[in-house]
Amino acid sequence: MFDPITLKLSVDPLILSAIKEDVTSEDVTTNSVMPQACQGSVDLICKEDGIICGLQVFARAFELLDEKVNVELFVQDGEQVKNGQLMGRVTGDIRVLLVGERTGLNYLQRMSGIATYTHSIAALLEGSGIKLLDTRKTSPNNRIFEKYAVRIGGGNNHRYNLTDGVLLKDNHIGAAGGVREAVAMAKEYAPFVRKIEVEVETLDMVKEAVEAGADIIMLDNMSHDTMKQAVDFISGRAEIEVSGNVTKENIAKLIDLGVDYISSGALTHSAPIMDISLKNLHRI
Repeated sequence: MFDPITLKLSVDPLILSAIKEDVTSEDVTTNSVMPQACQGSVDLICKEDGIICGLQVFARAFELLDEKVNVELFVQDGEQVKNGQLMGRVTGDIRVLLVGERTGLNYLQRMSGIATYTHSIAALLEGSGIKLLDTRKTSPNNRIFEKYAVRIGGGNNHRYNLTDGVLLKDNHIGAAGGVREAVAMAKEYAPFVRKIEVEVETLDMVKEAVEAGADIIMLDNMSHDTMKQAVDFISGRAEIEVSGNVTKENIAKLIDLGVDYISSGALTHSAPIMDISLKNLHRI
């Protein structure tokens, strides 16, 4: 759940922007059938099994339109829900219920889909001691929601944005002239409290990163045998992350490597939405 300050400063403006995207001047359809205020109620129903996430955001899509709207929730973020389950009820001006419906559901479906997919992958790592991480491969302007959903699903957040930490990828290394040069420049420039992570693709780069004093070494798109050799060479001198096309289908094959982290962009860029609906709207 987002704290009040984060909600007001970072979350509400994004939700309002999404609502404005959907309503540039008026909701023509709603105003046609509901010219006057009228109280009504509508049910929030889950249409498939999964992990629910984003209920606070869903509620805000209505509350920002009308603070008098009442959103009653019967479940909490992180709970397993079932097909056909009644998860909540929204009561208020029917015009508000109709205008906010799509925006609220868009957030809830997307966030629940990510939480559900993340949960399924995290379960495969259970007991291994390996932390499952997300990436910056998020939908523009939706990172705060999608990374929250990863946490609700049992995953962990990698850096939130470019200000959050030093990650020297292939193009940074190319710009600097090599691994040693890139690490040295980062150590000189970045605050001492920042860890320095280096993305490597070969054993030679692994050796350079270790010798340069990298804090975390990311093994990117390596073969399983090469990763084993890399882990043996690093031998505790740096934390180790594995990355590169990691999905639910192949992550179990990485457990035996004995690394600290596995990151997967698929958590946010490939998770299907959860099917959720607002149904049974009626006047009261």
